[in-house]
Amino acid sequence: MRVLTTDAQSPIADHQLGLTHHEPRVTLSDLIPFIDWSPFFHTWELRGRYPAILNHERHGEEARKLFADAQKLLDEIASHKLLQARGVYGFFPANRVGDDVELYSDESRSQVLAAFHFLRQQIEKPDDQPNYCLADFIAPKTDRASRITHRDYLGAFAVSSGFGLDELVDKFKADHDDYNAIMAEALADRLAEAFAEYLHKRVREEWGYGRNENLSTDQLIDEQYRGIRPAAGYPACPDHTEKGLLWQLLDSEKNAGIKLTESFAMWPGSSVSGLYFAHPESKYFAVGKLGRDQVLDYHLRKGMTLQEVEKWLGPYLNYEPANAPTPSSEACACGRSR
Repeated sequence: MRVLTTDAQSPIADHQLGLTHHEPRVTLSDLIPFIDWSPFFHTWELRGRYPAILNHERHGEEARKLFADAQKLLDEIASHKLLQARGVYGFFPANRVGDDVELYSDESRSQVLAAFHFLRQQIEKPDDQPNYCLADFIAPKTDRASRITHRDYLGAFAVSSGFGLDELVDKFKADHDDYNAIMAEALADRLAEAFAEYLHKRVREEWGYGRNENLSTDQLIDEQYRGIRPAAGYPACPDHTEKGLLWQLLDSEKNAGIKLTESFAMWPGSSVSGLYFAHPESKYFAVGKLGRDQVLDYHLRKGMTLQEVEKWLGPYLNYEPANAPTPSSEACACGRSR
């Protein structure tokens, strides 16, 4: 197994550290240019990539009608402010500690504010290919040889365009207009993803490394830029419970009104959250199947019971928890009893 090694990246001015609110400065009109329309058509079971789908041989006519209806409703939503976009984001001093990333309250890096816990690929790979973990894209706090402290950073965000959606959908349903009820939900989802794209662009500019990007909307949607914004519950970070830590860090409910349910679902539903990594080699990947050795280490790092961790990571386990021996409460990270 090869681990990717990284150095510190792109320092941030002290005045930019901490939380920033995006309410009510961001309007829906700001977000519309960042909409990725391809998934919108998938909602209606029309497979294809926008704008080519509008001229599709079989369902181009239907796609054009849907798109025209979407534009009409979107214009109404934006002009009458039927939906509201809210969000919060922040930059934090950060360093890697094993497969965790510690965040600090200030640049002295003496007080740990929070720690995100990540998982590493365990699939067999050629010697020249690393087994990725998101922590690899953050520099270690101290170089073992030189003892130099690295100044690295991690961003975090939570955004939503779903405020007002329940009322809008209820109004359409009361009018027996299920078509526009579904359309409104689909547009709110697209606006939330557009908000995430809009904010990521702004973050790269504030961070400094994205000020000279000059990318088109299509290039942004294709993610032809440096950095990633992985979300908890997705392949690179499959544990939904990490959202709980993100919510505490951002105080998302207080600062943006976005709530987290007991099952770690976001409310309003048209919401997106995640972390910002700036390293030029950062990339999306799938953790894949997890061995019991790593799951044992993970439950100790998180301070959760093994049973809880196995419940949340169930689809990713390469073993059956019911058939595995129960570890001693004194087990170390390697799974051996102490």
